Amino acid sequence: MTIRVVLADDHQIVCEGLAALLGRKPDLQVVGQVQSGPEAVSVARERRPDVVVMDLSMPGLNGIEATRRIRRGAPATKVLCLSVHVDKRLVCAMLDAGASGYVCKDCAFEELVTAVRTVAAGQVYLSPAVASLVLDEYRAGRAAGHASGLRGLTDREREIVQLLAEGHSTKEIAARLHVSLKTVATHREHVMRKLQVRSIAELTKYAIREGLTALETVPADLGSGRAHGSPR
Repeated sequence: MTIRVVLADDHQIVCEGLAALLGRKPDLQVVGQVQSGPEAVSVARERRPDVVVMDLSMPGLNGIEATRRIRRGAPATKVLCLSVHVDKRLVCAMLDAGASGYVCKDCAFEELVTAVRTVAAGQVYLSPAVASLVLDEYRAGRAAGHASGLRGLTDREREIVQLLAEGHSTKEIAARLHVSLKTVATHREHVMRKLQVRSIAELTKYAIREGLTALETVPADLGSGRAHGSPR
């Protein structure tokens, strides 16, 4: 049986390189390459691949949110995270979103192939370093029910948190999401009240800490905490 794979990474050269390598395996077929979270969700719903190999850090809609939406809209599709980030908060957030595996980008190519085959078969694959992090987290009490504040947000609120953290204005967010300025402002107020933050700088730090966005996608003035003005 051929395993149909979609590659989602914001670096085109990474997608092209992986596609070339995976294409050499007779049981693997790359059926899509995308560079953003929204594209990953759209292509997964349209083409129904067996596996989406998902980068964690992508602007607009990060890998965690994209995974959550893929699993909801195309439940038969498995998601395998391929990331440079080896942080237990991010790993657990990705698994909580529905990913079936998590592989480090510094792994050997054959490990990635094994991971794709494993998750396609309905099993879980974690790189050794990631597996030990997950074990440590559960030993620390995660299984007892600890929950991130972000879990209290709706899908749309989490999306707006990411876009605000990445420096998008209220007008830009409204245009991107096809909603009114008032709707965005209302969501923003709800988010800040739920998370008990008072500025976009604080919201940005929270989003980075919780894995909702990556530091490299955040404008320097927000990421450093120097911006204290009201949202645009």
